[in-house]
Amino acid sequence: MTIEIKAPVFPESVADGTVATWYKKVGEPVQRDELIVDIETDKIVLEINAPADGSLLEVLKEEGETVLSGEVLAVFAEGAVSAAAPENSALAAQPEGGQGAAQEQLLNPAARKIAEEEGLDIAQVSGTGKGGRITKEDMLNAVKQQQSAATIPQAKPVPAPTAEQADLIMPGERVEKRVPMTRLRARVAERLLQATQTTAMLTTFNEVNMQPVMDLRAKYKEQFEKAHDGVRLGFMSFFVRAATEALKRFPAVNASIDGNDIVYHGYFDIGVAVSSPRGLVVPVLRDADSLSLASMERQIRELGIKARDGKLSIEEMTGGTFTITNGGVFGSLLSTPILNPPQTAILGMHKIDQRPMAVNGEVKILPMMYLAVSYDHRLIDGKDAVQFLVAIRDMLEDPARILLEM
Repeated sequence: MTIEIKAPVFPESVADGTVATWYKKVGEPVQRDELIVDIETDKIVLEINAPADGSLLEVLKEEGETVLSGEVLAVFAEGAVSAAAPENSALAAQPEGGQGAAQEQLLNPAARKIAEEEGLDIAQVSGTGKGGRITKEDMLNAVKQQQSAATIPQAKPVPAPTAEQADLIMPGERVEKRVPMTRLRARVAERLLQATQTTAMLTTFNEVNMQPVMDLRAKYKEQFEKAHDGVRLGFMSFFVRAATEALKRFPAVNASIDGNDIVYHGYFDIGVAVSSPRGLVVPVLRDADSLSLASMERQIRELGIKARDGKLSIEEMTGGTFTITNGGVFGSLLSTPILNPPQTAILGMHKIDQRPMAVNGEVKILPMMYLAVSYDHRLIDGKDAVQFLVAIRDMLEDPARILLEM
C-alpha cells in the first residue's frame, strides 16, 4: 500500500514552505513515527514523521524546493520493513562493536545529527522511542545534562594540519563562507524592510526609575514563588501589564492599518520578542489584560523554552496587536525598535543601569532604564505616543497604579 507524504496545512499567514532536510533516502527502511523530513516556513520548522513502517518509494520535492500547503512531498510504501528482525534485535544480537554499535542502529537520524554536532557518546544515552530508539528529544536532554554538568568548559584541541592541508593553507589567506539565508532570516529581513519603507515610523524615548518595581520584587519574590508553584516574579510581567493598561487609554496604539481602513482591536494580544537559535521570533500572549502576573510569567517562560527548542507552533506566533522587545538582556542601553507590521507600535526595553537622576530637586543614584516606543505616524499622533509612553512610565514608577487602574 502506498501513502502520499504531504506538507502540513499551513495557516493563512504562511504562504509556503521549503524542504529543509530529508532524513531518509529512497528505499531506506523507516519505522512508524520516525522523522523523515523537515519543512521550514518563515516562522517555524515543521517535522513530518513516517505514517507507518515502510520506506520511501519516490521523493517529489528535493531539499531547497518550495512547497505549498498540503502539497505532496513523496510517495511512501507501507509494510516494506514488516518482515525485518525484531525491534530489539540490535541489542540482543550485540553486533561487532558491542553496545555502541547496537545503539547506533537505534539512533534516529535527527538524533544522530545532534550527536555528531555535540560530540556525545550515544552509548550513554537511553532511548525512549519505539523499540528503544534514541529520539531527537533524548539527545536534546542529553545535551542539557552535559552542559549543566560541565563546570569549566574545556577548549577543544586544534589538530595539526596534514602535509596536504599545509600545502593548501596559504599564509595570510582570508577565508569566506557563503550560505543561503534561512526562510526565517529572509522573512525577518523582508518584514523589517517593509516596516521602514511602508510606514511613517518615528520613535519617542523616556526614562523610568525601576527602583519601585525592584523593591516590590525583592519584598515579595519568595512569597510569590511559593504561592504560584515555583513561578518566578520577573520584570516582563510588569511591563506587559503596564502596556496593556496604557493601550486601554490609547486605542490607536493597539490598532492596525488595513488599506484605507483602521482596525481597532477590542482585545490585547501582546507579542513578546524572544531570541532563538534560528533568529528572532515573537510568540503572543493572548488576552493579556485578563492574565495575572503569575500567568504571564508562566506563559512567557514556557514560550521562551519552546522558542529555544524550536517547539513553537504557528498559532503561538500568529496575530498580536502590540509588541514588546527587550534588548536590555543583551546589554543594549538605547535603541530604536522597528515596527512589527501590521501593528502600529512597539515598546523597547533596555538595560537597567545605575545613573544619577533628579528626584524632588536632589540628585540620586537610581536604577534607570530607557524606554522607547516606535509608532506609525500615519495613525498615531506624536502627542498620543508620548502620553502612552508616559503612562507606562508612571505605572512602573508607582506600581499601585496598575492595580488601581489609574
